[in-house]
Amino acid sequence: MIPPSVVDAIMQAARVEEVVGDYVNLRKRGANYIGLCPFHNEKTPSFNVSAVKGIYKCFGCGKSGSAVGFLMEHEHMTYPDALRALAKRYNIEVPEEAPSEEDLLVMDKRESLFVVMEFARKHFMQQLTETDTGKSIGLSYFKERGFTDDTLERFQLGYAPEGFEVLLHMARERGYEADLLKEVGLAGEKDGRAYDFFRDRVIFPIHNVSGKVIAFAGRTLRTDKKVPKYINSPETLIYEKSKVLYGMHLAKGPIRQADNCLLVEGYTDVITLHQG
Repeated sequence: MIPPSVVDAIMQAARVEEVVGDYVNLRKRGANYIGLCPFHNEKTPSFNVSAVKGIYKCFGCGKSGSAVGFLMEHEHMTYPDALRALAKRYNIEVPEEAPSEEDLLVMDKRESLFVVMEFARKHFMQQLTETDTGKSIGLSYFKERGFTDDTLERFQLGYAPEGFEVLLHMARERGYEADLLKEVGLAGEKDGRAYDFFRDRVIFPIHNVSGKVIAFAGRTLRTDKKVPKYINSPETLIYEKSKVLYGMHLAKGPIRQADNCLLVEGYTDVITLHQG
């Protein structure tokens, strides 16, 4: 639960024109902003944003609300999740406690999957930067590619060690069930035994446009042709491959400002161009 005082701070800091502007190309018109509505197809702008009132309203489809409401509607976020996204954007610290198994049972299923993916992201990053194997194999590879520490942090790159139950072991210690990890493709099962899906690979987290991790890609550093170069998370309740562009959570602002973008093929291509 987010304390009321923190909620108030988030609501006061959030600027609706900035939040909406991450998704809609807004043009100034008098005291307000206008653009094409992101909630229905239109050719003539009927979507208005009032910075003074702190609200948006579409006079075509009728949708309206605050910055929090926009994220809830556009990104299908829960209210607490939208608040956390805004807190992150405006550098407001939100007191967080690790959810217990009982908490996970009563949480919205989508939210539960996001929680598990965030746990895995932190795990892979720690393996990359805080273990000898991660440093000598994973970190060395990224450094050879010329990626800076800031780039590693921005893209939240990681490493999955060779063991069959490294992630599963950590997950069980935190109270996460193996079935939940299987549901998001972090674990597989063979002969009735669960195992880590990503092993002995550098890890590229895949984010949605709001910056939440929804999937992973793992690249092998082996030269064995029988080993797939990349393996990827399957489609899940929170991940539809055809609707996701890697790196969009970082590129959306510059794309909007430049009104132009470049599409490239690979994960490292995106990272290299972003780093410049």
